Amino acid sequence: MQFYRNMWIRDYLYPCFARAVKNFKTKEYFIKLDDDALVDKDYIIDLVKKLSGYKRPAYISDHRIFRDPWNPQSLDRVPYGNGKFYMFNRQLVKCLNTSMTYIGPRNEDAVFGGMVSTGCGTSNVAYIRENDAWIWHKGYTSKNKHNDLAFIKNH
Repeated sequence: MQFYRNMWIRDYLYPCFARAVKNFKTKEYFIKLDDDALVDKDYIIDLVKKLSGYKRPAYISDHRIFRDPWNPQSLDRVPYGNGKFYMFNRQLVKCLNTSMTYIGPRNEDAVFGGMVSTGCGTSNVAYIRENDAWIWHKGYTSKNKHNDLAFIKNH
């Protein structure tokens, strides 16, 4: 069983993750990548160069809209990053709402999206679409080789 499926997202994973990244005061960008995903390092370097010194909170991913009528103040209609990959800057970290509350078990990526929207405000955030040509999820194929990135088959 995978680690994140055995932990309390509300009490530990994302509040601690958000607080931890706040402690890296000299880092400008942060990446969340699934354990069954791969991203081209040159793509990341290009993003960092392009967005270096960006003044607005930036949230790079393949964003979805989360529908959650049980949590209208924190999670309903919240844009969140597709879990395989997202990248965000220091400006976003500064405004994350690490004390956001919600009812019921929820997807960790949607919870992070809720922390962004309730802390930064969706209109203040630059939601930047990722380029999926440089991100592989579950499998990577090049020439005649294929690598299965999912160690656990039910993942």
